Parts: sequence; structure tokens; C-alpha cells
Amino acid sequence: MMNLNQGDKWVAYTDGGCAPSNPGPAGWGVVLLAPNGGASDHYGFIGPGTNQIAELTAAIEGLSRVPAGQAVELVSDSQYVLKGISEWRAGWERKGFRNSKGQEVANLALWKKLFALVDARKVSTRWVKGHNGDRYNERADVLAGEALKRKANSP
Repeated sequence: MMNLNQGDKWVAYTDGGCAPSNPGPAGWGVVLLAPNGGASDHYGFIGPGTNQIAELTAAIEGLSRVPAGQAVELVSDSQYVLKGISEWRAGWERKGFRNSKGQEVANLALWKKLFALVDARKVSTRWVKGHNGDRYNERADVLAGEALKRKANSP
């Protein structure tokens, strides 16, 4: 555990990915920074999936580790996840979770799970550019890679 001061909120850095191909074997990683200054790493292997599934799973896993009712900043390099939460959700709900082509939103079960977690917490979002030197984003990426290497559930 590292000693960091995040004020009154949690911060969840999340990342997911597939390797050696997309779709392919998928994993996720989370670096969770607690308000008390502690930090913890979490990761897991999903199995066959896509980058989108891996990114959504990482966000779900990160938020699920924050107690309900708490303030949390979800930090990701995935525009897909962050825009889904902040921009696309209202339109999807208005349209019965149909996209602009009238088709069911892809990965709907994961989106609904993520939205339930968001609704139970005070979530803000922040985008970071991937592979650009952000310490915790880089760590989340390494953890997702470790999950792919181990092909196992979280330690």
C-alpha cells in the first residue's frame, strides 16, 4: 500500500484490453486509491472478449470496490466507457437502449451493471491519454497485461 492523499474521494484508474488480437483473450486492471491514502491493485482474466468488454469490465470492477454512496473519480483512457456514462446514457435510455441504427446497444448487460454502480455512488469521470506517462493509468495497463499472462482471476 502506498500513502496518498486523495481528499474525501476514491479514485479508480481502470484499463482493459485484449491480446494478441481484438477480439481475443481479455483482461482488466484497476488501481484503486482510497481517501485514507491507501492504494490497491486488482486484476482479472475475462476469457474471450473485445477491448470494449475489457474496458467496461475494468470500470465495473473498479467501481464495485468503492462503497456505495461514496464519491469516486473514474479515470480511464477509454472514451467508450466515459462517453457511455456521461454522454450516451440518457439517449440510450430514452430510446430503450437502442443505438442510432435502432439496434440494441452493444454490451448492454455490462452497461446496465455499470450504470447501477454509477447510480449508487457519486461518480465523476476523467479521461487520460493511454500510454502517455500517467503513473496509475500505466499501472492499470500493466495489471490488465498481467491478467492476460496469468489467465486467472484476481489474486
